[in-house]
Amino acid sequence: MKMSLKAILGFVATALCSTSALSADIDYAAQLAEGNVELRDFRFGSGETLEQLRMHYATLGKPRRGADGKVLNAVMVLHGTGGSGRQFLQPQFAQELFGPGQPLDIAHWFVILPDNIGHGGSSKPSDGMRMSFPKYDYDDMVEAQRRMLVEGLKVDRLRLLMGTSMGCMHGFVWGVKHPDFVQAMLPMACMPMQIAGHNRMWRRAAIEGITQDPAWQGGKYKKQPVQGLRTAVSLLQVAGFAPLYLHNQYDTREKADTYILERIAKDIGTRDANDVIYQIDSSRNYDPSPDLEKIVTPLTWINSSDDFINPADYGFAERAAARMPKGRYVLIKASTDTRGHSTHTWAKFWRHDLVDLIRRTESGTE
Repeated sequence: MKMSLKAILGFVATALCSTSALSADIDYAAQLAEGNVELRDFRFGSGETLEQLRMHYATLGKPRRGADGKVLNAVMVLHGTGGSGRQFLQPQFAQELFGPGQPLDIAHWFVILPDNIGHGGSSKPSDGMRMSFPKYDYDDMVEAQRRMLVEGLKVDRLRLLMGTSMGCMHGFVWGVKHPDFVQAMLPMACMPMQIAGHNRMWRRAAIEGITQDPAWQGGKYKKQPVQGLRTAVSLLQVAGFAPLYLHNQYDTREKADTYILERIAKDIGTRDANDVIYQIDSSRNYDPSPDLEKIVTPLTWINSSDDFINPADYGFAERAAARMPKGRYVLIKASTDTRGHSTHTWAKFWRHDLVDLIRRTESGTE
């Protein structure tokens, strides 16, 4: 039986009053459809080119097309720095959103989870080019996403674009460059402004931590430069932490020491030094702030007050949101349960805002 979008949203609103227990055992990884789109003759903003740029993606659900052949139910979710599309299979995200009656029930929505340039299964320096890989930036990453959708998945319209951290910033780039492509946006955990001040400083320090390690050898190492990676990973970990939550969970020196040392050790083993440099440096020229009035896509922008990377009490976000004609800004207050920068991945804090955004943009006229 087919349901109208209005009926779906009503069902979702009712479901939000219950727990996510109904979908707690669903294995979304087993339901993924994965593939690659090879983008030919990709030209980067730096002027560099790749004969073929690989964009890896995973999807949940099926596309639904209208009478004109256009996809009506596509949702793209963009990951953060160093992540991949698969990060959204974590239970605190997937089990709150993708199940029966939930906001992005995959029986009704076509969810697209790409790996961005330099990440996951997409083209990246560690494939072999090392530091000769083109110096990509956020504009390049957004263009690769667009071409992946249009050329590979035959999607020329997104019902919803969601993004966390780096993906949040990509959302603002989409809003400036392709306002007619996206019907609604939910950017989370970022600022639509130049990466400067302390945000640039910790990023630069992480890069320097790698490049100043003699074992890096200009990117031509045979073994990972572990000390350089340790510096970079330590900074990445601290930047993403939630002070109140961690103080509550690790309330003794011994607990805190054990936790951070284990986190760093585990993280180092998942990284490639050159990939990390590129991932962090890709934000170097991001700055949508001069063009915020051009972002006419209806959006709900969500940050959390315990986010070290994006300070909440300086008034930056409120001033920026006021310049976006159809933008709403939501600040999640810190608690012993919020997760700092990573609150973006815990859907229980903001899924009601997602439902509201879908409802208010249903007609496409807002």
